Amino acid sequence: FVCCSDKSQSAMSLVHLMAACASSAFSSVGSLHSGVAPRVASSPVMNAGAFLALDAMEPAVSSYVSIWTPLFVSAKDAGLAPDVLLHWGHGAAMATVLFAMGGYGAFLGWQTRVGNGATVYPLSLGEAARELHPKLMGAALFFFLLGGQGGLVLLATAGEPILQSAHSSTALIGITALLAQAGLGATMGDSEAGRTVHAFLGSATLLALCAHAFYGLQLGFSF
Repeated sequence: FVCCSDKSQSAMSLVHLMAACASSAFSSVGSLHSGVAPRVASSPVMNAGAFLALDAMEPAVSSYVSIWTPLFVSAKDAGLAPDVLLHWGHGAAMATVLFAMGGYGAFLGWQTRVGNGATVYPLSLGEAARELHPKLMGAALFFFLLGGQGGLVLLATAGEPILQSAHSSTALIGITALLAQAGLGATMGDSEAGRTVHAFLGSATLLALCAHAFYGLQLGFSF
């Protein structure tokens, strides 16, 4: 009697297992027919590269970004802003500022440093190197500050987390260094030590911004 009971229980367990498998199979087929792929939980690739802890400032930044995000989402839904523009427009604009304004501005700064500050170069629009350098770098700082906000809004529009990537970490480093450079340039006067620090810190800032551009390219291809 015990043997028969065990066999009956084993048979019932087998039937339940087959029913569960069939149910799972039909659910998967139904998901495929409805066009909804099974969701696989995974952490975003971009989160792995962050090396500055920006969690403390994220709530305030997210609140500010949320003011502008609905406008971009509406433009996207209405077809006024193509996906390629929303995805790569920020990068294209900031790369132009970095390499055209920042690169040429750094060149003018070093020319001033080595004694060629009175020279008017072909791309300087008639202004001497020492005169155009602060104007060009000041304009670059303005566009970086403005473009940084745009980049955060576009990330939020794409449904991606903000301040959680190496791109955001290097953005903070680059903007901080640019602000320090602006303050140093305005206060150093004829100090030789100040001019030396300004020159080499400026070069380091440009390298940090190049790294920022590299991480931005990686981020763009990650989603």
